Amino acid sequence: MQGKLYLIPSPLGSAALQTIPPATLEVIRPLRHFVVETGKVARAFLKEVGIPLQECTYYELTKHTEARDLPELLAAVERGADVGVLSDAGAPGVADPGARLVLLAHERGIRVVPLVGPSAILLSVMAAGLNGQAFTFHGYLSPKRPQLAQDLRRLEAESRRSKATQLWIEAPYRNQATVEVALESLHPETLFSVACDLTLPSEYIFTGRVKDWRKGIGAELQKRPAMFLLLGR
Repeated sequence: MQGKLYLIPSPLGSAALQTIPPATLEVIRPLRHFVVETGKVARAFLKEVGIPLQECTYYELTKHTEARDLPELLAAVERGADVGVLSDAGAPGVADPGARLVLLAHERGIRVVPLVGPSAILLSVMAAGLNGQAFTFHGYLSPKRPQLAQDLRRLEAESRRSKATQLWIEAPYRNQATVEVALESLHPETLFSVACDLTLPSEYIFTGRVKDWRKGIGAELQKRPAMFLLLGR
């Protein structure tokens, strides 16, 4: 019999194990095979869960993993072992290289089991107060300021047309620059939201018109994981 492929949400920051439901932890603890994005991050989480690390086997899956290497990551499942897939933070398969492995599992008839836990994308949509009926996640935008300004104006125009919330992320060390470019580029009435350090004691969430942000409303965001959202009006 084949095993199952469990998709395990991981905390969005350190010392946040309480954000993982007990039912999810019960499924994780017996597992001994894990497909991980970063070994060090995964082992720190599994140690906190109480899994004996020396008994585990780890298989690395990153954005650089070649398609030809994916079948090897499912070998343990096909031998009958249950395998857990771990992202560095949040839900595997969502803005995460795990999606490729999940698709291959479906193609091979392997049962995929998503587990309950934190997702920065859904939490930010919930908390922003923008359109939760229609939204689009764009991943990373351009790191260059002129191109980023063009990207943001494009998302703003699309949001006005479709009435859909637009979401994106940035490397934490570029957060402040992202906010600066947004305030310079977007229409004063556009709704702009930042959800930072979600689920952590330092959590910060604010939604307001661009012209309100320009008055100085906001927080120091540099080097803090954040989601950015806008809705053109």
